[in-house]
Amino acid sequence: MTVRNILISQQPPKANSPYSDITAKYGVKFDFVPFFSIEPLSSREFRTQRVNILDYTAIVFSARSTIDAFFHLCGDLRVKIPETMKYFCTTEAVAMYLQKHIVYRKRKIFFGDGTASSLLTLIGTKHKGEKFLIATSDSTGNDITRQFEESGLDFKSAIFVKSVSRDLKEISPASYDMIVLYNPSDVKSLYENFPEFNQGDIKFVSYGKSVVKAMDDAGLQIEISAPTSTAPSVAKAIELYLEKNK
Repeated sequence: MTVRNILISQQPPKANSPYSDITAKYGVKFDFVPFFSIEPLSSREFRTQRVNILDYTAIVFSARSTIDAFFHLCGDLRVKIPETMKYFCTTEAVAMYLQKHIVYRKRKIFFGDGTASSLLTLIGTKHKGEKFLIATSDSTGNDITRQFEESGLDFKSAIFVKSVSRDLKEISPASYDMIVLYNPSDVKSLYENFPEFNQGDIKFVSYGKSVVKAMDDAGLQIEISAPTSTAPSVAKAIELYLEKNK
């Protein structure tokens, strides 16, 4: 089966993306359509988790969306975060985003290199006695939670944002030769929009570990998995596949 039309379940990339080069070289067409959106939990939804934010001395963030949701909820719940609160972020970009809500230079903020292990290195023995609240989404597996548990840290994870399936009725999955999924919520949205969906000859690409189980559970056969050592990105994985199967 020749691959001509490819659907990617994300926002369109910025200019000068590698997809333009792939289109020029192999004559394929890419469509970018997000399958779901991220929305903050309401204060009512958050309360069902029975989490008292002020019981914790450190907050762990891995995404900008959870930062916005956290401070929005604090406002709704009339929770005043003390200046002594420590913030541990997975990356510098996430840490810098805190400036939208707090005076950065007056807070204790730490950031890693994008991995859960880098957070544990930051914590070390100096911060091991903190009570950590890990801000999460309802749609992602959390390697941070697992590693915190293995390290014996005092923590609790709480959901601050939720995934909401988008209306995909304007697209026809059957018109695509290949579909790329990144998140379990992509799989959920696919079947909510198309309950009778049948894979047929469509080739699926998975990106990241969290989506693989959801695809397996749904009975979707994965043609390409990324990232790998030779294909660190979806674009590279598709390019290598097209080169091999041209």
